[in-house]
Amino acid sequence: MRFTKMHGLGNDYVYVNCFEEKVADPAGLARVISDRHRGVGGDGLILIAPSEIAHAKMSMFNADGSEAEMCGNGIRCVAKYTYDHKLTVAAGAFSVPGGRSFPASLRIETGNGVLTLGLTLDKADKVQQACVNMGRPILTPQDIPVNLTGEKVVDEPIEIAGQELSMTCVSMGNPHAVFFCDDVQAVELEKLGPAIEDHELFPNRINVHFAQVGSSTELTMRTWERGSGITMACGTGACATCVAAMLAGRAERTCTAHLPGGDLELNWCEQDNCVYMTGPAEEVFEGIWPDK
Repeated sequence: MRFTKMHGLGNDYVYVNCFEEKVADPAGLARVISDRHRGVGGDGLILIAPSEIAHAKMSMFNADGSEAEMCGNGIRCVAKYTYDHKLTVAAGAFSVPGGRSFPASLRIETGNGVLTLGLTLDKADKVQQACVNMGRPILTPQDIPVNLTGEKVVDEPIEIAGQELSMTCVSMGNPHAVFFCDDVQAVELEKLGPAIEDHELFPNRINVHFAQVGSSTELTMRTWERGSGITMACGTGACATCVAAMLAGRAERTCTAHLPGGDLELNWCEQDNCVYMTGPAEEVFEGIWPDK
């Protein structure tokens, strides 16, 4: 089976072109191929397949084999692969309401519906960056889901691993809990991440983010991803953190998220209530995984 290693800001996955390949057990493959010592290594497995309603379909499996609804860094790489490898013909220009325009666009089917991406192309007609319309954030607890009542979960006190924390919860098609702190580097993410991910408040587990506000337009964050552990970047998490910062009165609708792997530009657009995320996508290498 031929595969391609790609990453968005170091959030790396193994990608399989299912226009040509077949994967009988994606959950099992995700567990072995993601192993950084005995496999290819990555935060998980992403399949790129034909779609009846979009240019391509993306299916994502975490390193532990669990299937996730979406991956913001992953979908940018799916768009790059789909365009660069000419799996389909791209659509026309794409514009952010009141913002920048992109010369080409793709629609990708995900577990969170069909999302549209605007593409930035280099002189060789390859995708350098992609801007994703990540859709409207989901804020009601039962829809995130979080086992709490009310209309929103904003600065909600919670005790985890003996620590008193304050959390804001957002779904970007997958669930996120955001915790603001004074020093994000001092957070014991290895300890707190898994304790929060598997807490009884979250029936589907949850992605965990600690964020430090530098200014009203800058956030620095670290992530524990559901099913994968500590990662260098999380696109949906950056979007959720932007929304959480705005809800909690800590940042503006347009901001830059500084992640260990690099920066993402975020815009929770007031005109349509959608979150737009812009960042790079890179292809690293190709290889052949032996049939077993």
